[in-house]
Amino acid sequence: MRELLKTLFRRTASSVPTRPPSRHLEYAPNLDGDADPGEIVWTWVPYEDDPAQGKDRPVLVVGRDGRTVLGLMLSSQSERDGQRNWFSLGPGAWDRESRPSWIRLDRVLRVDVDGIRREGAVLDRVRFDRVAAKLREEYGWA
Repeated sequence: MRELLKTLFRRTASSVPTRPPSRHLEYAPNLDGDADPGEIVWTWVPYEDDPAQGKDRPVLVVGRDGRTVLGLMLSSQSERDGQRNWFSLGPGAWDRESRPSWIRLDRVLRVDVDGIRREGAVLDRVRFDRVAAKLREEYGWA
């Protein structure tokens, strides 16, 4: 299954620096089968040090441009707590075990909508607004 996911999604996600160009945030979740801003979806995310490899992981959709969504990856690794460029989200429905999650703010993923495996959950407005405030304050998002 892992090899199949790698093959299917290898070219569907790429990352770009968070700061340039200016990015517009929006919150418009709608559990309709499409990836919408404010939703956490599952997709293949390439490793930074070896883009030929990666793993299926949750990603918060923060924007959309046609068939491409802008997303920020999540991690449930507790060592992320307090690390630079990681922001605590707490637990949520996207994690079967309800573990706390952290979101990476300095790596924006551009994901083709065909690379979205499934919608995982809606991030509540309060937490989305906290992420948005950090992105605006520290990374120049609009």
